Amino acid sequence: MDRPDKIPPVIKGLSMDLENSEETICARGGWAPEFVTRPSSPPVYMTTAFDLDGLEQLDDLASARIAGYIYTRDGNPNHEAFASDMARLEGAESAVVCSSGMGAMTAVLLAHVKSGDHVIAGKVLYGRTGQMLNQLQSQFGVQVTFVDALDPAAFHQAVTPGTKLAIIENISNPLMEVADVPAIAAALGEIPLLVDSTFATPVLQKPLALGAQIVFHSASKYLNGHGDVMMGVVAGKLSTMRKVKAMMALFGMNSNPYECWLASRGLRTLPIRMERVSRSAAELSSYLLNHPKVRSVYYPGLESHPTHAIAQKLLPRGFGGMVAFELHGGRETVAKLFRSLGEIPFSPTLADARTTVSYPTGTSHKFMTAADREALGIRDGLVRLSVGLEDVNDLKQELEMALNAI
Repeated sequence: MDRPDKIPPVIKGLSMDLENSEETICARGGWAPEFVTRPSSPPVYMTTAFDLDGLEQLDDLASARIAGYIYTRDGNPNHEAFASDMARLEGAESAVVCSSGMGAMTAVLLAHVKSGDHVIAGKVLYGRTGQMLNQLQSQFGVQVTFVDALDPAAFHQAVTPGTKLAIIENISNPLMEVADVPAIAAALGEIPLLVDSTFATPVLQKPLALGAQIVFHSASKYLNGHGDVMMGVVAGKLSTMRKVKAMMALFGMNSNPYECWLASRGLRTLPIRMERVSRSAAELSSYLLNHPKVRSVYYPGLESHPTHAIAQKLLPRGFGGMVAFELHGGRETVAKLFRSLGEIPFSPTLADARTTVSYPTGTSHKFMTAADREALGIRDGLVRLSVGLEDVNDLKQELEMALNAI
């Protein structure tokens, strides 16, 4: 539905010309008198449904002759506001908001594949995405081929007549490997490419401009930026998003209005936050690279990172706020580090305003076998650092104290 240019006046409540009982006043209350001034901050439309003038208006809404909403599972002004902003940021025709990142991924897969179809996916993905693909393969007969996302030719070689979708991360979780999105898109030809751009955000990269057909975000992360929203969003062509939205509504994966409002509020500071965390992460990665307690550091801004060259080409505005580093001594050493970090919490998420650490082996990638993690370079000594908005010198001091304590 089209987004109205102006917010309509608040609907009137009870008629003041009638004498109503207390029960009626209470049951129908809550409305302000009608007004025409526009609020300076977007309102929250916390409603399950929208009242209709009659059957004619219902028909007009259902046929999209007029703009409006009927039932919040199918659409709500707060959904539309966030989706519209995301579509504009990504250079997309449309976007769909879901109740979580996994909900958004589910809606996309339901819109694209059925039993017997084929999906190509990068080997290094968010662990739950990989788990979902394995579940589709074992339980629903969807064929999945995992390939090296750093080898575009592998995608072309994996294509079959039944291939309906390919999935990659532009900055991989947790090793921060930067995929060559244009080369992969070219290798796939007409096969739609979904790019998980959660780590990059539209500030650092716009995958649709590089040849992808769908861009995906866990909006719980940088888009919101404050650790208080559970949401996912995908953007792409209008025809594709209509199919995704239909699956979202049919299977009940819609987000609630208040979380959409929070995510919209978070977008207002997204460019400033991404610039800040990229600068701080670059400084901290250089610091960690030279620390004797650290075995290796994974950050695409470092010349030592295997995808540094492609990162410079495809991430011209910065390399993001995510850093991974490996400690000598494995899990036991990581446990000591986490106990010594003080104000930097161990949290199984990322992209909050505050800096956090996570343990991929025990959180995001715990569903993989130890052998599969080892093959991908995700070892027991690996720590993922989500750099926040604190003073970078304070973060250095806190990391230095914790590292010296192990």
